[in-house]
Amino acid sequence: MPRRLSWKRVILIAVTVLFLHVFIYIPWKNYQATIHVGSHSGSSSHPDEPVGRGESASQQLYAIMTESAAKDELAHQAHAEGEGERPAPEQHSEDQEQAEAQPRLDNAAFVILARNKDLDDLRTTLIQLELAFNSRYHYPYVFLNDMPFTDQFIEGVQEVISGKAEFGLIPKEHWSYPDWIDQDKARQRREEMQRQNVFYAMSESYRHMCRFNSGFFYLHPLLDPYEWYWRVEPSVQFPCHIDYDPFRYLRDHNKLYSFTISIQEYPNTIPSLWNTSLSFIKERPDLIPKENMWQFVETTNPTTGLPEYNNCHFWSNFEIANLNFWRSGEYRAYFEYLDRAGGFFYERWGDAPVHSLAIAMFLRSDQVHWFEDMGYFHNPLWNCPQDAEVHKRLGCYCDPKQSVQVKHAWWSCTQKFNALAGQ
Repeated sequence: MPRRLSWKRVILIAVTVLFLHVFIYIPWKNYQATIHVGSHSGSSSHPDEPVGRGESASQQLYAIMTESAAKDELAHQAHAEGEGERPAPEQHSEDQEQAEAQPRLDNAAFVILARNKDLDDLRTTLIQLELAFNSRYHYPYVFLNDMPFTDQFIEGVQEVISGKAEFGLIPKEHWSYPDWIDQDKARQRREEMQRQNVFYAMSESYRHMCRFNSGFFYLHPLLDPYEWYWRVEPSVQFPCHIDYDPFRYLRDHNKLYSFTISIQEYPNTIPSLWNTSLSFIKERPDLIPKENMWQFVETTNPTTGLPEYNNCHFWSNFEIANLNFWRSGEYRAYFEYLDRAGGFFYERWGDAPVHSLAIAMFLRSDQVHWFEDMGYFHNPLWNCPQDAEVHKRLGCYCDPKQSVQVKHAWWSCTQKFNALAGQ
């Protein structure tokens, strides 16, 4: 007769199986899912195919974003749940060590728009950011919310950051409908966009967020002492060591704006943004410099021969930039013109294309920088250093082949920026 298992042995086996499932199997599966985010298994056309073969760019973009939205948590869980520590970066050169020994700038801060319910995701991101960079510099953080932050949120983020933290409430007038918006018309337009399967079609809060990030975040009193900001969002990843100070780099090289990912916008969200911007340029030619980077956003319609928006924009969930650019009279005039047109509510204008059109309108390409060596992930897209030596030196855990300009070259606008900037 076989020996019966004791209750202690049964518990031990159960705990062991649970441990292997949670800490080995699940992280491995999540990592595999992260690597394949955006793939189209069983689809009639591959997302890496150039535009014009099979689905249109808009259809391909929609398919990628739809599939990835269902996997929103996978990108950060693999590493948050113990999938493995980031490889230690190699020893820095003497020049790098001297650069890191420099004091941080007094007029720079991280800016984070977050909700109280974002705490867990945000803590994971902050821990990565501190390990990758800020534990050596201790830059301060400014957290903003349209609702008061809870004590739990405040204590939760303060536990994992090394810099000073300030918590601000967004003024109601910066997160509400202005007087000139017809809210019945806005509701009808949201319903129309929902029938078109536009992302966030029915969300009012998303539109308030886009309008706030377009025209008001830089006016918050907590940002008054600062000239430079680094925008961070919950759930993003920083998969590489950052072995220099990006704030100082931008200042020392006379850059006003920087990005990691540049892609084409979903056109159904911004049908009138281009023509509204052209109307502004026509009405205010006195504000437009002779040298700018308008070529980055303009293409020629092959049928009509007329200029049109190519939908290229810098993905603004990551941006390190000079606040004085947004505070300038030129940008303020442009935003107010757009705001009066109503597209933030009658359509679904995002802050990314608004920022990008303004950058193309008012800045030269040599005032904008692509952080090619900055590892970054925002679902569903990666920016990962392509140079093998850089990748190794920075201890990156991202896959260079997953970078959007490699995996989805048809969608990326980074190559266009590099050509314009002579890189």
